[in-house]
Amino acid sequence: MKKILKVDNPNVYAAYVGAPVLHPKLALISYDEVSPFRNSLNDYGVFGLFIQQQFPKYLSYGTKSILVGDSSVIAVAPGQIGGGEDNGTPLYINGWALLWASELLKGSPLEGRMDNYPFFSYFDTDWLRMTPVEYERISSILVMMRKEMQENADSPGLRRVLTSYLQLILDYCQRIYLRQVSQKENGESDILKRFHRLLVDYFSKGLQHTKGLPSVAWCASELAYSPRYFGDMIHQATGGTAIGYIHNFVIDQAKTFLMKGLTVGEVADLLGFAYPHHFSRLFKTRTGCTPSEYLKK
Repeated sequence: MKKILKVDNPNVYAAYVGAPVLHPKLALISYDEVSPFRNSLNDYGVFGLFIQQQFPKYLSYGTKSILVGDSSVIAVAPGQIGGGEDNGTPLYINGWALLWASELLKGSPLEGRMDNYPFFSYFDTDWLRMTPVEYERISSILVMMRKEMQENADSPGLRRVLTSYLQLILDYCQRIYLRQVSQKENGESDILKRFHRLLVDYFSKGLQHTKGLPSVAWCASELAYSPRYFGDMIHQATGGTAIGYIHNFVIDQAKTFLMKGLTVGEVADLLGFAYPHHFSRLFKTRTGCTPSEYLKK
């Protein structure tokens, strides 16, 4: 099984890379100052923005492997897995990592706005591509945030200042995200995004425990299409079937749970399967290996 760093507090990652602890609920790391360090595959219990001029090659982002371009931002949210396994090679990186616990936002205007930032979703984007000017402006905000934490003890006043800076950074990222979306938006991607969001909501609400896996007919009805027309649109967008997309979504969720250390039985139960062997059969059909074999890769 892959070795995973459980980042249930922002400063777990700060300590791993050798950065100073500046605040109990927020870690701000200058990679220029801590390099070289060792790579890590992280199980995030916090939010994070990795704002870098270059990234290590072949990172994991959820269940995907990605190659990130220069001057980019990767966003992560609680429950996600990302990073790269430690292969023993020291990393030299330029840029920043900003991680914060949900508790930092309690009572702030930003607390109710986090759902408005879609770039934290695995589906909506792989990474955000900054211009040189955007990188410099975001970096200047990070420098000011760090000074605030270095010069002031934790207090409600400091947290208000930090969340204000954080919201400004997120609004910059939102502008980058909307620019990228406008450059590639089309009807097929819109239906696919709505379909994906429907599946996310279905499982987050626990409907799988009462209804089982979502059916194509149910998804089509929720999105106000006939099953046939809905299936045709998904096929046009993906080249595959709607039920295949549902199954792939389920398997992606399963892979994340397995990487977190859950048993096959626990994963099957979380995803709404009546029996673990039903889950294992679907997993092998979609991936070519059993859940146990997947963990050994």
